[in-house]
Amino acid sequence: MVTVTSANEALKNYYLDAVSEALNKKVNPLLAKIKKTTADVWGKDVRKLVRYGMSGGVSAGDETGNLPVSGGNNCVQFVSTLKNLYGTLEISDKAIRASAGNEGAFVNLLNDEMQALIKSSEFNFGRMLYGDGSGKLAGASVSSTDETAGVVSLDDVSNIYEGMIIDFCTSSGVRIGGCTSKEILKVDRANKKITISGSPFDSDTLPAGAYVALQGSSVKELTGLGALFSSSDTLYGVTRADHTWMTPYSLASTGAFDISKFQKAVDTIEQQSGGRINFAVCSFGVKRAVYNYLVSSGVTPEVKEIENGFKAIMLDGIPVVADRFCPASTMYLLNTDDFCLHQLCDWQWLENENGSILKQIAGKPAYSATLVKYAELLCVRPNGQGVLRGVTEA
Repeated sequence: MVTVTSANEALKNYYLDAVSEALNKKVNPLLAKIKKTTADVWGKDVRKLVRYGMSGGVSAGDETGNLPVSGGNNCVQFVSTLKNLYGTLEISDKAIRASAGNEGAFVNLLNDEMQALIKSSEFNFGRMLYGDGSGKLAGASVSSTDETAGVVSLDDVSNIYEGMIIDFCTSSGVRIGGCTSKEILKVDRANKKITISGSPFDSDTLPAGAYVALQGSSVKELTGLGALFSSSDTLYGVTRADHTWMTPYSLASTGAFDISKFQKAVDTIEQQSGGRINFAVCSFGVKRAVYNYLVSSGVTPEVKEIENGFKAIMLDGIPVVADRFCPASTMYLLNTDDFCLHQLCDWQWLENENGSILKQIAGKPAYSATLVKYAELLCVRPNGQGVLRGVTEA
């Protein structure tokens, strides 16, 4: 007979491994290339000692002259707070009781809930890898003609879907009072507008620079590629102006894709950093541009299957893959060996003191279960990475 206890056991002993496999290896091709570790986690922070430059204790000298003076190692400490990642599913008491005498029906119920949770977690975890930690999904504003209809204008709807629960935040990430926990009821992709639940906003509610973020997520997401390639003064607690190697290579207006621009960027990065680019990720439009360039040049594109079934176009031995979360007209050139997802633990169920995963929701005839992971993404060699911006898409 199916009970809450047996459901707990199923979530713990069967579904957790499947969830971890899906979220660690199948989210997107970039995450599949990044190693995971519990090293360098101290309390609630990641503290990573990073060496840069060269040791000064090397020279050529006279046969009987003085030996070189030891120059020691140049080091800085990266410090960043572990980010709290959560995913919650909900099952009603009625659904559990209705399937109590039918294990097959209960398995189908759990499978459906888990697939929905995995899909949502994959989407948001994958999105965070390309974010800057702010949690920004899109810039937001309200026009005077829409203010009574609960309609908000966005500057981008590519990461916006019905059912999301969002907060409206100031440009600095502070949630705006009365503008939080709003459900997206409808998305008008053609006009880049959304209809939200609750009381509508007037045109003065959202200040300049306002943006939308997932509920409670503003300034709390992973330090992704958006932060690495931003113009921010600091990264991982280190001032970039004091360490020029903290700034990646960037070509601002690439234009039409050309293999010489790609090769020059790769060569420059490898010459300056001593590392090697082993992975390139771009938007789908840029990938099409790469494909078209090769075909127009009389070259048959070499398509290769890489980790976990993802497919890539090979350029000079470097796999080029497309990712839905990569910004438009952008190609990142990465050495994935320089990245690491530092984590306190892998994905786990949040349990109470009795070891129970499913917990009754206060005041509701339903149970919830929550997946948790405490992690942060670090790149130990920022100047070993590069970006081509403004690539003409096909």
